[in-house]
Amino acid sequence: MTNVAIIGTEKSGRTSLAANLGKKGTASDITLYNNDKESRKMVFLDAHSYPKTLKSLVTTLNISDMVILCIPPQGLDAHTGECIIALDLLGFRHGIIALTRSDSTHMHAIDELKAKIKAITAGTVLQDWECISINTNKSAKNPFEGVEELKTRIDEISEKIEAEQSELNSLPARILIDHAFNVMGKGCVVLGIVKQGISKDKDKTKIFPLDRDIEIRSIQSHDVDITEAPTGTRVGMRLKNVQAKDIERGFIISDKEFVTTDYTLECTFSKFTKKIEIGNVLHLFVGLQSEPTRVEKILVGGQEVKEAKPGSTCVLELSGGKKVAYSKDDRFLLANLDLTQRFAAYGFAK
Repeated sequence: MTNVAIIGTEKSGRTSLAANLGKKGTASDITLYNNDKESRKMVFLDAHSYPKTLKSLVTTLNISDMVILCIPPQGLDAHTGECIIALDLLGFRHGIIALTRSDSTHMHAIDELKAKIKAITAGTVLQDWECISINTNKSAKNPFEGVEELKTRIDEISEKIEAEQSELNSLPARILIDHAFNVMGKGCVVLGIVKQGISKDKDKTKIFPLDRDIEIRSIQSHDVDITEAPTGTRVGMRLKNVQAKDIERGFIISDKEFVTTDYTLECTFSKFTKKIEIGNVLHLFVGLQSEPTRVEKILVGGQEVKEAKPGSTCVLELSGGKKVAYSKDDRFLLANLDLTQRFAAYGFAK
């Protein structure tokens, strides 16, 4: 199964495209569109509350395997740039750039936009992503032009993603939760994505950061009961020994996680941010969890300094206020919510 994030600035055509590719399902600050009619099942995710909130964008990216970045004829605005920076900081491997609303522009303008995109993405993870012109306007002269080409490319990339997912099946099961609720007669139900391993019904495991023993009572995918869910599967699970009110987005089902309120991260800062100083408040994202943290110490080459400059690498010591769960391979994102371009850095726990 492939999970595809469809992102972009407001009025970029991202929601129209998502609705064209799948049937609307779970909706909160993100909306899921399911396509289980083809031989390869897919979920398309629209971070529709972005750019108002970063949380929906980061959530969508961290439960996806592929990205479609929608850019309208008006071109690259500040939020499109912010999306590019986020993808680069996350090291996102698979994606396509969709030049949307192609019915409202002309060929020369599209070629000019492609040249601008190539220039601005040079040196980023997006530099080799293909640009495909599309429209999802039913009343256009050529309605849905380019969409079939886009679907073909999505399918080709999905083959690579599924091969990568199969290599992760031998790892211990790890599920990221994005929704939790109670169902009459069934108890606690969570929705999420299997990030690695194979999760099985009747598994006895834990939920973090609660660090509580639980049992997976049953598993569904696309409303079909299944006995096991390999890496990449979008799942609904009934859980025993926990209530939905105790679960927040980003909680993790696994056998073992690190849990902390303070962080020591080896960070690389974006060259498009501003300097960071001791005492600054940075918003921390890891997996689907997020919280504000305070910069307590900055180390460069083992020496304490007063600030971290754009484009630099350093060690940050951060203090937070709630328990967060993570694994040693998780990539942290740091953001300064007071800036126009909010993403500041990525890092890994030391």
